Order: sequence, then C-alpha cells, then structure tokens
Amino acid sequence: MTAPFKAIASVIILGSMLGLTACNTSNQDASSNTATTAPTTATATVTTATAKPAATKAPANITNTASTSSVTKEIKELLNLAKKGRVPNVTFAAHTGIIDDVEKAWGKPNKVDTIASNQYATYTEKKVVFGYNKGSQIFDVRSSSPQLQKLTLKQIESALGKADAVKVNNTDKIYIYKANNQFQLKFIISSSTGKVDHISVFSEKNSLNNMAG
Repeated sequence: MTAPFKAIASVIILGSMLGLTACNTSNQDASSNTATTAPTTATATVTTATAKPAATKAPANITNTASTSSVTKEIKELLNLAKKGRVPNVTFAAHTGIIDDVEKAWGKPNKVDTIASNQYATYTEKKVVFGYNKGSQIFDVRSSSPQLQKLTLKQIESALGKADAVKVNNTDKIYIYKANNQFQLKFIISSSTGKVDHISVFSEKNSLNNMAG
C-alpha cells in the first residue's frame, strides 16, 4: 500500500472513531435529561385547637347567700332539737334521759363535778357534758363540738332574732332562747373569740327537782 493510501485510510479510521465518541456522548446526555426525580410533596398536618370555655365562677354574693342560708338552717335546727331536749349527734335528752343510760352506752365519764346539789359528767372525747340531779335525771345537755364553735352571735341573731334573756358568766355571755315551756336553748359566747364556746339545752324544772319522777 502506497503512502498516500495509508494517509487516507488513517484519516477515515480517525473520523469514524470521533463520530462514535460523539454519538455515545449525545446518548448519555439524552439519558441524563430523560431521568426525572419525582417531586416530594410535603403534607402538612393541620391541628385545629379547640378552645375550652373558661370555668364560670359563681358571683361572690350568690356564694355568700348560699353559705348564710346553710348556717341559718343549721341554727334553726338547733332550736328544733332543743324542743326535744337534745343537742346535735346526741341521743340522750334532758328531762327524759338518765345518766345511768349514758354510762351504759358511753362508759364512765372523764370527770364529774358537783355544783350545789347537782352533778355534771364530762365526756371529753364526745365534747358533751350532762347535768343531772340526785335522781340521776338529766336536766342539762351541753355540746362544744367544733361545728358549733364556728357560730357567731350575728349569725345566731340573724336566724333566731334577739335572745329572750342575756346573762354574764365571768367574761362570757349567755344568750338564752326559750324553746318551749320545758326547755331553754343557751348559746355561751366566748369573749376571747366572739364565737360559741358551747351550747346548752336546759330544763330548769328538772334542775330544781332532787328526785326523778
């Protein structure tokens, strides 16, 4: 093969190789352009906040009225019990009860005090004192329960009106209400607190009798 023909053959071969390379490059670019990345769609979760209604407070005047009504009812119930010779949460009554029955149910008192011809049996845990005569008849039932010691004279007079009589015992005052012909309801108000120290359901007739009958 002559030199001119060799030169021509080399040119043809080189051109073919360059053409193949260009084709491959074009195909790769086309493939790259064809590939598409799927878009990512972010889904936002929307939370709807439901506002809770604010708690409604009862007006102060309504609350106070309800409290006053409850106290008034409590005090009036004391007068109703006094008509039967009783104080709250005590089944033994003045006039009809005897100290022997109390001792059978509650045991011996913590102490017994003698005043004139009568005796007073104190049950400390019960916060109750029984006054009884020589015939063992109960004529006085006293209670100093914590609930009673919250009461004030203003509340008592609001429920029952003014007392039928007022007496002074040392520094304390005794406000006396007539429950009926048999019993008196007494509120002993402490001068140091201005509140009830204790109440007494009292049968004056039985306190003067030395023997039960």
